Amino acid sequence: MRFFDLLKLSLRMFKARTMRTLLTILGMSVGIAAIIFLVSFGYGLQHTLLQKITTSDALVTLDVTLGKTDDGEKLDNTTIEKLKALPNVTDVIPVLELAGQEKVDNITLDTTTVSSTASLLKNEGLKIESGRFFTQNETNSIVITSAVAKVLNVPLEEMLGKTVTLTLFQNNTSGQTDKKSSYTPDTPYTIVGVITGEENIVYLSLQSLTTLSVESYTKLKVKCSSTAVLSTVRDEIEGQGFVASSISETIDQANTVFKVIQIVLMVFGMIALIVSAIGMFNTMTIALLERTEEIGIMKAIGASRSSISLMFIMESTLMGFLGALGGVILGYLEGSIVNILINLIASRFGGEAVNLFSSPLWFILSVILFGAFIGLLTGIFPARSASKIDTLEALRYK
Repeated sequence: MRFFDLLKLSLRMFKARTMRTLLTILGMSVGIAAIIFLVSFGYGLQHTLLQKITTSDALVTLDVTLGKTDDGEKLDNTTIEKLKALPNVTDVIPVLELAGQEKVDNITLDTTTVSSTASLLKNEGLKIESGRFFTQNETNSIVITSAVAKVLNVPLEEMLGKTVTLTLFQNNTSGQTDKKSSYTPDTPYTIVGVITGEENIVYLSLQSLTTLSVESYTKLKVKCSSTAVLSTVRDEIEGQGFVASSISETIDQANTVFKVIQIVLMVFGMIALIVSAIGMFNTMTIALLERTEEIGIMKAIGASRSSISLMFIMESTLMGFLGALGGVILGYLEGSIVNILINLIASRFGGEAVNLFSSPLWFILSVILFGAFIGLLTGIFPARSASKIDTLEALRYK
């Protein structure tokens, strides 16, 4: 028999048993939708997290801090020059983190001050909400977090241009904050930007602290030429007695965790798919019993066993394909609705919108092909049984 003739015979089920066929496809769609929803949720969480903690510059940067043992090392200007001299190191950014207080509109707030160069703001991947970052030559411009504006109950745009007086508390020999040892810059600062943040943090230029005696920085940001040399540079830095860590290590660990989460979520989705596959197998078995006489007539007029088998396999594969296609659409709609609801709740409580569901194209195509394959598998046994039916017994079957 010709291929298109077999296809027409396979499609008869959609006309003769419309409701049963649609319910079978719907059952398959529910199983596929469960996989799409759960795995997309895993991918969405992964992408959301990595977008929050990574930038292109951060991936090639090492955080250098002092080791646990006190061997006299310091993160001072001499150390910076030594690290700059290492091969494949393009820049070394000093960072000084001190507790402090900021005075805005006659209101004093406890805060954390981060003093560094303008390049740190880009390197940290900070997200600007209003205004801009300060530049290398702006020594009296600062960037604050949105948490400061929330405490003052002032819109972000109105924070721009405000004058801020800072007081920095230096650390004692044990590394603890010593509020008796304070430093107040001579010139007040001007707010030029507001970034996303849940803690009171002020970013200012290290050049503005000209009269502050800094014996050692909190940490150094060592920027490498590429990710390929990251491990080599880290080994050289650690060989000098410092501790070097990279966000790439955190990303690798996070990706490993999310792979496990995605597999677990897929297993839960597979359970629903197996139930759907059993329903499809049941439908094909009933179809075999209902069409036994029809099969006998087809064999009597010359239909081959392979044509009979192919007709059933095409029918089950088509149902599996349509079920997978419907499952992809259903899973996408479920994810979109849940994501909208979550973002509405988040915005109500002052959070920002996120996309918690993400599905790579290769994953969508793989799921559709997998659904068609499941349909093919559920049709193999009924197809073999149909091809082995004796012609005379099939014609006598009632």
